[in-house]
Amino acid sequence: MSKKVAIAAGIAAGVAAGVTAIRAAKFVPEKKEYPEVAPENVNVQRVLDNLSKAISIPTVSYPEKEKVDFEQFKKFHEFLEEAYPLIHKNLTKEVVLEASLIYKWEGTKSDLDPIALLAHQDVVPISAGTEGDWTNPPFSGYNDGEFIWGRGALDMKNHLIAVMEAVETLLEEGFKPERDVYLLFGQDEEVVASGNGGAKNIMRLLQERGIHLDSVIDEGGAIIPLDVKGIIQNKELIGVGIAEKGYTDIEITVTAKGGHSSQPPVHSALGELAEVIRDLEGNQFKAELMPFARHMITSLAQSCTYPLRLFTCNLPYMGPIVKYGMTKIPFTACFVRTTTAVTMAEGSPAANVLPQKASVVVNFRQMPGTTVDDLVAHIRKVCRNKKIEIKVLKAKEASKFSPTDSRAFGIIEELCCQDNKNAVVVPYLVMGGTDACYYEPICENIFRYSPYKVSVELLRCTHATNERIPVSAVEPAVAFFKKYVRKASAE
Repeated sequence: MSKKVAIAAGIAAGVAAGVTAIRAAKFVPEKKEYPEVAPENVNVQRVLDNLSKAISIPTVSYPEKEKVDFEQFKKFHEFLEEAYPLIHKNLTKEVVLEASLIYKWEGTKSDLDPIALLAHQDVVPISAGTEGDWTNPPFSGYNDGEFIWGRGALDMKNHLIAVMEAVETLLEEGFKPERDVYLLFGQDEEVVASGNGGAKNIMRLLQERGIHLDSVIDEGGAIIPLDVKGIIQNKELIGVGIAEKGYTDIEITVTAKGGHSSQPPVHSALGELAEVIRDLEGNQFKAELMPFARHMITSLAQSCTYPLRLFTCNLPYMGPIVKYGMTKIPFTACFVRTTTAVTMAEGSPAANVLPQKASVVVNFRQMPGTTVDDLVAHIRKVCRNKKIEIKVLKAKEASKFSPTDSRAFGIIEELCCQDNKNAVVVPYLVMGGTDACYYEPICENIFRYSPYKVSVELLRCTHATNERIPVSAVEPAVAFFKKYVRKASAE
């Protein structure tokens, strides 16, 4: 390189650095102003008491339906009838399958498309042997004044009870919706990718009746306090799920002769399978900054501190660097690519026997646009062993994206920003599964948001020991759903 070229390159780099720095300093994302609203009336003690009672009823679901104690679901239904008399007097109620529920609140303008609020009644089991590890018993619903403890406190009896409380209170206040309002509570959301579950049957029933929903809101994002020195400070991240990843379990098997372990080949079936695992983990799916991810990063951009702000505020130029950085952190990598997780393995039944068959189960969480067939093709492509057997055990395709320029998303954003001036509302991709995806045949505006302020540390307790929810988070959630129903059900 000549001296002149080097000088020119240096000047260009300096100019580029200056431009990005100026953009970062001046970058201001669109900020909407919303009028303040009066506080909502919430019967706080009733909410807390009813959440504790709801948690105390162990409505546990299992993939094997014969293991499910539907008497507990019946008790839960009886509890709801007792706790919410106005709902059961004014709304029609239907039971679908064994225990799924449809409540219909008829509006004054039934020619309008209805809105739907979703929740699931079921919870995951307590891991055997961990019962004694809980600070308070897992089905106690114990309220110590700071937290309410128990399975379902975060996933998602809290959400269900907040919806019921909101509707009951609106009825007490004499409110009448214009649109019909549906409360749809499935029985087996925790059974991932169930082929014929409660939510799917509820949707089919509504579809048969010719019902098209204006919007759906289900569990998903929460209100996360953000205060990380050197990255972002004094903000609250409100994630509204506009889509969810798919879920697929695939079994990969290698066969071999087997025999006595005293005369092993160079590679046993397990050894060959180890190479398959190496191929899968060493050849991850291609990363992509989808529009939702760009929107999410741009929404957070001005709240970031330097030097991160230089990248987030200059996404048109820094996108490849940002994408690369995200792939190096598991928490962010899942937002930009289909993930591959080898989770289970099986080989010989005895230590001195060479396996005739060895298998692994790989769990994929596929991005929207990547199908189950794409997963199988990827395995075939990257694995050098072309004799492997591939079997799809369980699968659910990724959902579609819901529009962020819709009326329904705007309502959620408005309500969140009215409640908190430090809120940063971002559309995001839900990593886990929800019942919401099953309603795509009858609704285009499907959003996943639980209006609870919860720390990242507490969120990690979901499905784990010491699941609990802050008492302080309960009242604002009921207030949100009251405002949402009032606004979303209007013409």
